[in-house]
Amino acid sequence: MSLRSAGVLMYKRMDGQLFVLLVHPGGPFWRNTDLGAWSIPKGEVAENEDAETAARREFAEELGAMPAGALRPLGSVQQNARKKTEAFTMEADFDATCISSNLFEIEWPPRSGRMQSFPEIDRAAWFALPIARQKILPGQQILLDRLEALFGPDGGVN
Repeated sequence: MSLRSAGVLMYKRMDGQLFVLLVHPGGPFWRNTDLGAWSIPKGEVAENEDAETAARREFAEELGAMPAGALRPLGSVQQNARKKTEAFTMEADFDATCISSNLFEIEWPPRSGRMQSFPEIDRAAWFALPIARQKILPGQQILLDRLEALFGPDGGVN
């Protein structure tokens, strides 16, 4: 069974460049990983839910604020054999220092019998496109290419 997710690639224009908002996964598995670990805020699309609604909901669950404004489709990416993500973009500013993420629970340490809670994302940050290309998950890099194709590296409308 294929999993369907949706997310928002928020961007802003600053100092003649495009910046994108990315999130870093929380929990012990990603604690010491930086390059190639960041993602757009995204999550699973519920049954009978449209992708845009899911993208907004997931943004709010991971960051603590509902994105307001029009979303522009960026298309889908195949993240792995089982997961396809539909992405949207919007221009907005967001204070990445004030996030409030939902929690997930796992057995930690493994086989210990103890359950611990961790934030789904542990931080968010704005990155210029060249840095974002290093930070983002390899399966999502195409989204940065699509954003740049829409607006150019300096954020001008093409």
